[in-house]
Amino acid sequence: MTTEDRANGSTREVATLGGGCFWCLEAVYQELRGVEKVESGYSGGFVPNPTYRQVCSETTGHAEVVQVTFDPGVVSYRDILEVYFTIHDPTTLNRQGADVGTQYRSVIFYHTDEQRRIAEAVISDLESEGIWEDPIVTEVEPFDEFYVAEDYHQNYFRNNGFQPYCQVIIAPKVAKFRKQHLDRLKA
Repeated sequence: MTTEDRANGSTREVATLGGGCFWCLEAVYQELRGVEKVESGYSGGFVPNPTYRQVCSETTGHAEVVQVTFDPGVVSYRDILEVYFTIHDPTTLNRQGADVGTQYRSVIFYHTDEQRRIAEAVISDLESEGIWEDPIVTEVEPFDEFYVAEDYHQNYFRNNGFQPYCQVIIAPKVAKFRKQHLDRLKA
Protein backbone atom coordinates (compact mmCIF):
# COMPACT_ATOMS: atom_id res chain seq x y z
CA MET A 1 0.00 0.00 0.00
CA THR A 2 1.45 3.34 -0.98
CA THR A 3 0.13 6.53 0.51
CA GLU A 4 0.81 10.08 -0.47
CA ASP A 5 1.72 12.57 2.20
CA ARG A 6 0.08 15.56 0.58
CA ALA A 7 1.63 18.06 2.97
CA ASN A 8 5.11 17.58 1.53
CA GLY A 9 4.48 15.47 -1.57
CA SER A 10 6.53 12.49 -0.38
CA THR A 11 5.45 8.89 -0.80
CA ARG A 12 5.17 6.39 2.06
CA GLU A 13 4.83 2.61 1.89
CA VAL A 14 3.61 0.05 4.38
CA ALA A 15 5.03 -3.41 5.06
CA THR A 16 3.14 -5.95 7.18
CA LEU A 17 5.37 -8.69 8.60
CA GLY A 18 5.06 -11.57 11.04
CA GLY A 19 8.14 -13.25 12.43
CA GLY A 20 7.43 -14.49 15.93
CA CYS A 21 6.63 -12.13 18.75
CA PHE A 22 5.73 -8.68 17.44
CA TRP A 23 7.67 -7.04 20.28
CA CYS A 24 10.96 -8.23 18.74
CA LEU A 25 10.19 -6.96 15.25
CA GLU A 26 8.87 -3.65 16.57
CA ALA A 27 12.02 -2.98 18.61
CA VAL A 28 14.28 -3.47 15.60
CA TYR A 29 12.24 -1.56 13.03
CA GLN A 30 11.90 1.43 15.36
CA GLU A 31 15.67 1.87 14.98
CA LEU A 32 15.85 1.52 11.18
CA ARG A 33 16.49 4.75 9.29
CA GLY A 34 13.61 5.56 6.95
CA VAL A 35 10.99 3.89 9.16
CA GLU A 36 8.49 6.44 10.39
CA LYS A 37 5.99 4.32 12.29
CA VAL A 38 5.78 0.78 13.66
CA GLU A 39 2.57 -0.67 15.07
CA SER A 40 2.14 -4.09 16.60
CA GLY A 41 -1.04 -5.94 15.70
CA TYR A 42 -2.70 -8.90 14.06
CA SER A 43 -3.23 -9.96 10.43
CA GLY A 44 -4.15 -13.01 8.43
CA GLY A 45 -7.11 -14.25 10.44
CA PHE A 46 -10.84 -14.47 10.10
CA VAL A 47 -12.15 -12.92 13.34
CA PRO A 48 -12.69 -9.13 13.27
CA ASN A 49 -10.96 -7.08 15.99
CA PRO A 50 -9.32 -10.00 17.82
CA THR A 51 -7.82 -9.59 21.27
CA TYR A 52 -4.37 -10.78 22.25
CA ARG A 53 -5.93 -13.55 24.33
CA GLN A 54 -7.99 -14.72 21.32
CA VAL A 55 -4.97 -14.66 19.00
CA CYS A 56 -2.90 -16.65 21.52
CA SER A 57 -5.68 -19.27 21.70
CA GLU A 58 -4.99 -19.99 17.99
CA THR A 59 -8.71 -19.80 17.20
CA THR A 60 -8.66 -16.64 15.06
CA GLY A 61 -6.08 -17.53 12.40
CA HIS A 62 -4.13 -14.32 13.00
CA ALA A 63 -0.38 -13.87 13.17
CA GLU A 64 1.32 -11.37 15.44
CA VAL A 65 2.66 -8.78 13.00
CA VAL A 66 4.15 -5.34 12.78
CA GLN A 67 2.93 -2.79 10.32
CA VAL A 68 5.89 -0.66 9.25
CA THR A 69 5.37 2.70 7.56
CA PHE A 70 8.52 3.80 5.76
CA ASP A 71 9.93 6.29 3.28
CA PRO A 72 11.07 4.31 0.21
CA GLY A 73 13.35 7.21 -0.69
CA VAL A 74 15.39 6.35 2.42
CA VAL A 75 14.88 2.60 2.85
CA SER A 76 13.55 0.24 0.20
CA TYR A 77 11.04 -2.55 0.67
CA ARG A 78 13.85 -4.96 -0.20
CA ASP A 79 15.92 -3.43 2.64
CA ILE A 80 12.97 -3.88 5.00
CA LEU A 81 12.85 -7.57 4.05
CA GLU A 82 16.61 -8.05 4.30
CA VAL A 83 16.43 -6.82 7.89
CA TYR A 84 13.38 -9.02 8.50
CA PHE A 85 15.26 -12.15 7.50
CA THR A 86 18.15 -11.35 9.86
CA ILE A 87 16.00 -10.93 12.98
CA HIS A 88 13.97 -14.14 12.97
CA ASP A 89 14.31 -17.75 11.88
CA PRO A 90 12.31 -18.21 8.67
CA THR A 91 12.83 -21.98 8.69
CA THR A 92 10.73 -22.90 11.72
CA LEU A 93 7.04 -23.48 11.12
CA ASN A 94 4.81 -21.68 13.63
CA ARG A 95 7.69 -21.14 16.03
CA GLN A 96 10.34 -18.65 17.07
CA GLY A 97 12.49 -20.00 19.89
CA ALA A 98 10.25 -20.81 22.86
CA ASP A 99 7.26 -19.04 21.26
CA VAL A 100 5.17 -21.77 19.63
CA GLY A 101 1.85 -21.45 17.80
CA THR A 102 0.40 -20.34 14.47
CA GLN A 103 0.38 -16.73 15.70
CA TYR A 104 4.20 -16.84 15.58
CA ARG A 105 4.45 -17.95 11.95
CA SER A 106 6.84 -16.34 9.52
CA VAL A 107 4.67 -14.43 7.05
CA ILE A 108 4.88 -11.47 4.70
CA PHE A 109 1.54 -9.84 3.89
CA TYR A 110 2.14 -8.00 0.63
CA HIS A 111 0.19 -4.83 -0.20
CA THR A 112 1.01 -4.69 -3.92
CA ASP A 113 2.09 -7.06 -6.68
CA GLU A 114 5.48 -5.36 -6.58
CA GLN A 115 5.85 -6.22 -2.88
CA ARG A 116 4.90 -9.83 -3.65
CA ARG A 117 7.47 -9.99 -6.44
CA ILE A 118 10.21 -8.53 -4.20
CA ALA A 119 9.35 -10.87 -1.31
CA GLU A 120 9.49 -13.92 -3.56
CA ALA A 121 12.80 -12.73 -5.07
CA VAL A 122 14.38 -12.14 -1.64
CA ILE A 123 13.32 -15.61 -0.48
CA SER A 124 14.65 -17.16 -3.68
CA ASP A 125 17.96 -15.31 -3.30
CA LEU A 126 18.32 -16.41 0.32
CA GLU A 127 17.54 -20.02 -0.53
CA SER A 128 20.12 -20.04 -3.34
CA GLU A 129 22.72 -18.58 -0.93
CA GLY A 130 22.16 -21.56 1.37
CA ILE A 131 22.27 -19.48 4.56
CA TRP A 132 20.04 -21.92 6.43
CA GLU A 133 20.26 -25.71 6.39
CA ASP A 134 16.48 -26.04 6.42
CA PRO A 135 14.11 -24.60 3.79
CA ILE A 136 12.51 -21.20 4.31
CA VAL A 137 8.85 -21.63 5.33
CA THR A 138 7.91 -17.94 5.26
CA GLU A 139 4.44 -17.50 3.81
CA VAL A 140 3.83 -14.75 1.25
CA GLU A 141 0.16 -13.82 1.36
CA PRO A 142 -1.96 -10.91 0.16
CA PHE A 143 -2.67 -8.29 2.80
CA ASP A 144 -6.29 -8.16 3.89
CA GLU A 145 -6.76 -6.49 7.26
CA PHE A 146 -4.63 -5.18 10.10
CA TYR A 147 -5.91 -4.88 13.65
CA VAL A 148 -3.84 -2.76 16.03
CA ALA A 149 -2.88 -4.66 19.17
CA GLU A 150 -3.79 -3.41 22.62
CA ASP A 151 -1.96 -0.29 23.87
CA TYR A 152 0.32 -2.21 26.24
CA HIS A 153 1.85 -4.04 23.24
CA GLN A 154 2.94 -0.80 21.55
CA ASN A 155 6.54 0.33 22.16
CA TYR A 156 6.90 -2.72 24.37
CA PHE A 157 10.70 -2.92 24.45
CA ARG A 158 11.08 0.83 24.96
CA ASN A 159 8.60 0.76 27.84
CA ASN A 160 9.68 -2.53 29.44
CA GLY A 161 13.38 -2.86 28.63
CA PHE A 162 14.29 -4.32 32.01
CA GLN A 163 11.58 -6.99 31.98
CA PRO A 164 13.19 -10.49 31.77
CA TYR A 165 11.67 -11.35 28.34
CA CYS A 166 13.04 -8.09 26.97
CA GLN A 167 16.51 -8.72 28.39
CA VAL A 168 16.78 -12.36 27.33
CA ILE A 169 14.92 -12.39 23.99
CA ILE A 170 14.52 -8.89 22.54
CA ALA A 171 17.75 -7.16 23.61
CA PRO A 172 20.01 -9.71 21.85
CA LYS A 173 18.01 -9.33 18.62
CA VAL A 174 18.30 -5.54 18.79
CA ALA A 175 22.04 -5.81 19.50
CA LYS A 176 22.50 -8.19 16.56
CA PHE A 177 20.58 -5.80 14.29
CA ARG A 178 22.69 -2.84 15.43
CA LYS A 179 25.91 -4.76 14.78
CA GLN A 180 24.87 -6.08 11.35
CA HIS A 181 23.19 -2.89 10.13
CA LEU A 182 25.13 -0.07 11.76
CA ASP A 183 24.92 1.96 8.55
CA ARG A 184 21.10 1.72 8.58
CA LEU A 185 20.46 2.98 12.13
CA LYS A 186 18.61 6.18 12.84
CA ALA A 187 20.88 8.97 14.07
